Amino acid sequence: MKIEELILFTQNLKAQIDFYSKVLEFEMIDCNESSCSFNTGSSMLTFKVKEDSKPYHFAFNIPSNKEKEALHWLKERVTLIPFEEDEIIDFESWNAKALYFYDSDMNIVEFIARKSLNINSSNAFSFKSILNISEMALASTNIKETVAVLNSIKPIKKYSGDYNRFCALGDEEGLFILANPLLKKWFPTDDEIEVSDFIIKGDFNFEFKNGKFIELT
Repeated sequence: MKIEELILFTQNLKAQIDFYSKVLEFEMIDCNESSCSFNTGSSMLTFKVKEDSKPYHFAFNIPSNKEKEALHWLKERVTLIPFEEDEIIDFESWNAKALYFYDSDMNIVEFIARKSLNINSSNAFSFKSILNISEMALASTNIKETVAVLNSIKPIKKYSGDYNRFCALGDEEGLFILANPLLKKWFPTDDEIEVSDFIIKGDFNFEFKNGKFIELT
C-alpha cells in the first residue's frame, strides 16, 4: 500500500514546523499560516492547524540496513523511547527493527527498518534516508467492522494481528494499524489511544473524521 500524502492536524503549527525542519531537518515543500508540508521520501507529510487535534502514532520506513545509524542520528536530536531498555526494538515476527520518539505534539513517531524489503543504502543516514510514510494508526473499538469499511473502499489484506485488539492491514510498504483503545495502549509508551482525525492520499483516499471514513473524490 502506497501512502503518497498523510495530513495530520496540530494545535501548534509553528512548533511542528520547528521540530520537523530544524530538529529532524526535513525539507519543507510548502508552508503558510495554516499548513506546512514536508518531503518524506516518496511520501509527503502535511500538518494543518486544528484547535481540537489529538495525538497520533505513525511510522516512516528507513533503509533495511540503517537502524544503527538512525539510532545515532536520532540521539543527537531527540530523546528516544526505549522498550525494556532497548532503544532499537526488534520485531522478530515482522523481520524489522524500530526506533520511537515524540515530536513536539507528543505524537509517537517511528523509524522502522524492514529487513524483508531488502532496501539497503550505502549513504550516511540523514533525513534523505527516509523512504516513505509506512504506517498510520487509528483507533477502533470494532476492528472487524473497520476492516470491512476499508475493504469496501479498496481491497486490503491483513498483515498481522486479529480483529479484537490489534490488526495491521496492508504490506511492508504501507500499513494501517488498527488498535482497540478499550483493550490496548500505544506501544511502547502506554499512551492512551485516541480517535484522531487525519486525511490520507495514495492507494487509499479518505478523511478519517470523528471515527468515520469519508472518501475523497
